[in-house]
Amino acid sequence: MSGRARSGRVKRRALWAGAALAVLAVLAVLWLVVVPAGSGPPRQVNLPRGSSAWEAARILKGEGLVRSATATAAAAYVTGKWRHLRAGLHEVGPSMNALEMLDALSRRGTDTWTWLTIPEGYTVRQIARAVQDAGLGSERAVLDAAQDAGRFSTPFPLPGTGLEGYLFPDTYRVDASEMETDILEQMLRRFQEVVWEGLFQGRRMYQGRTLNEIIILASLVEAEAKLPQERPIIAGVLMNRLRAGRKLECDATVQYALGDRRKERLTYADTEIESPYNTYLHPGLPPGPICNPGEDSIRAAMNPADVPYLYYVARADGSHVFSRTLEEHRAAKVRIRRSARK
Repeated sequence: MSGRARSGRVKRRALWAGAALAVLAVLAVLWLVVVPAGSGPPRQVNLPRGSSAWEAARILKGEGLVRSATATAAAAYVTGKWRHLRAGLHEVGPSMNALEMLDALSRRGTDTWTWLTIPEGYTVRQIARAVQDAGLGSERAVLDAAQDAGRFSTPFPLPGTGLEGYLFPDTYRVDASEMETDILEQMLRRFQEVVWEGLFQGRRMYQGRTLNEIIILASLVEAEAKLPQERPIIAGVLMNRLRAGRKLECDATVQYALGDRRKERLTYADTEIESPYNTYLHPGLPPGPICNPGEDSIRAAMNPADVPYLYYVARADGSHVFSRTLEEHRAAKVRIRRSARK
């Protein structure tokens, strides 16, 4: 036999051996994902929010439900099932094969929910952090969605500035399978129930003011008032300044403009920062709400107290001294400073 013939036979044998190994490998993978890992009663597996196919496969392997995490994850990517995995509590059993378990993890989870409490006066940024801290989503995803009001359909008009002011403060039951936009939609529905249908009764104007104007004013009241009984009075002072054509000079709007750089006490330099939200520089209401007000602050903004005041200054305990004139206001500030030094 010539050397060339012998070489050809060796190559053919190598190809056959390689093909046989490939077939064995495929059969092995099929056995890993098609044949159940065992038997027994169904059990519940919790798939955390945002889990990848690899993470889901490791969870199943850790529970002893699949033979191989690698083969299960590979099957998820090959079949496209990785796109449909959903967070939540899923019922699976050892008698199911890996493909059937991936199908089970692709269905809506059951009975996996969390209470999410949003206090009155929270900003969108604070809400986004609360969602992330509760393990219900990404802070960045909430912020991005809240800035795009156009993606949400509501019976009431949403401003172009985003959802700030319209995410109603309340305690919400959030399913683990919900996306960030689902959580925001739940808050918008609550705003619809309490404010749009309850307080406004579906009207776009209230006593000559638009919904957005009232929500902006309510957000200022929410941020400024510490005592419930002072909300209508502060709303009345702010309305008096608006009617008189005076700048609102509201500290809360400057704090909002500062963003993450908020301070316990503002300086004169802070009141000079350039921002459309700085009501020390710009007359009228700011361009949008500065927080998400509760029902009491919205009621106060809708029906401000009829008071003669144009000024107020906060005491150490959170209450305010209200004044008619600038001279009275300055004297009140001096008294408060002296009291604070004692």
